[in-house]
Amino acid sequence: MVKILHFADAHIDMANYGRHDPETGLPMRVMDFLKSLDEIVNTAIEEGVDLVIFAGDAYKDRSPAPTYQREWGKRIMRLSHAGIPTLLLTGNHDISPATGRAHAIQEFDTLEVPHVRVLNKPEFLTPNDLGGLPVQVLALPWVSRSGLMAKLELGGAEPNKVYQELANRLNDLVTNWLNEADPVLPTILTAHASVEGAKYGSERMVMLGTDLVLPPALVKDTRLDYVALGHIHKPQNLNEGGHPPVIYPGSIERVDFGEAKDKKFFILAEVSKGETLVTWRELKHIRPFIDIFVRLETYEGINATLQAAMPRQETLKDAIIRLVIEYQREWESLIDEATLRGLASDAFEFHLVKRPQMEARVRLPEGRAASSMSVIELLNIYWNASNSEMPGDKKQALNQLAKSIIDEVNSSEV
Repeated sequence: MVKILHFADAHIDMANYGRHDPETGLPMRVMDFLKSLDEIVNTAIEEGVDLVIFAGDAYKDRSPAPTYQREWGKRIMRLSHAGIPTLLLTGNHDISPATGRAHAIQEFDTLEVPHVRVLNKPEFLTPNDLGGLPVQVLALPWVSRSGLMAKLELGGAEPNKVYQELANRLNDLVTNWLNEADPVLPTILTAHASVEGAKYGSERMVMLGTDLVLPPALVKDTRLDYVALGHIHKPQNLNEGGHPPVIYPGSIERVDFGEAKDKKFFILAEVSKGETLVTWRELKHIRPFIDIFVRLETYEGINATLQAAMPRQETLKDAIIRLVIEYQREWESLIDEATLRGLASDAFEFHLVKRPQMEARVRLPEGRAASSMSVIELLNIYWNASNSEMPGDKKQALNQLAKSIIDEVNSSEV
């Protein structure tokens, strides 16, 4: 049995909300990500795991600031000093699309950091590559489309064809590796990629054609004993109740409001041949994201409605909050923005998003001009456009009233 810790999608330099910490000078949101990373590293050391697998995307882009590289390096060096074999896959945010450019975690390779191995190309690792651990690892880091096209000489090919060709090549590669693997040792597949059928945080399903997508049959091969994935931020097991577990642990902190309802995890797994025990460890210090949507249906009691939608003070404290309001444009001046911001004063950050709505223009029937239509005809068009749910008898009564007023005006002019 081999005990592994699996995490992914650290994105530690996501500083898109909030302010800086006066002591460290770091953005406080970056410190949120580092707290989660510290919790992961501490667990690996305290519980004496045999192997750490990071399945890609250390940063938000391939050119992290030196300060963020320093903070990432401090945590990975702790694993190195503890003598824990650590595998770092490159993800799509870690690599440059230009061939030959260094990737964001290159320094661990360049400096030959003990016990740390960077995987930036497909590799089959045996116990000899893992300090004698009785396990085999098949690694599929992210492959850029431009690099793939150059390697496969597919210049000018449609992206879908390129990705399909890559999927075919990777499928053949993994199949060959599995045929060569020691059938007695447990086998782990780790990849930074999408798998068909996985869900994004927005509940969209991953489909073929827009990205490199691995087929479910590849990752659910029963000769595998654990599949450690990265790239999709929503935590999920794509083979629930089956063997092998096929797991996206998700990002280590909430990146944006698309992840507002997601809890955050890393994975501890006891991997044996034919049997794996998985434990989801929930990260403890995740900053709350609260996303509120209000559609105002009437101008009456607007501010009471909006204030009632705001969270309680104890809930909003230190949270990142977004309040989205839809309303008729003419009600703009009725919204008490100052009071709403005052109610959110204890929040870490408050975003008020106003979406004034314009009433749809009334369209006349094709080929007809307003001057050629009677008042009652024009009224009927207006009722249908602005009050589609108005009962027919009410429309008829309003038309009768309009007709009587018009007749009265016309008679008085004679």
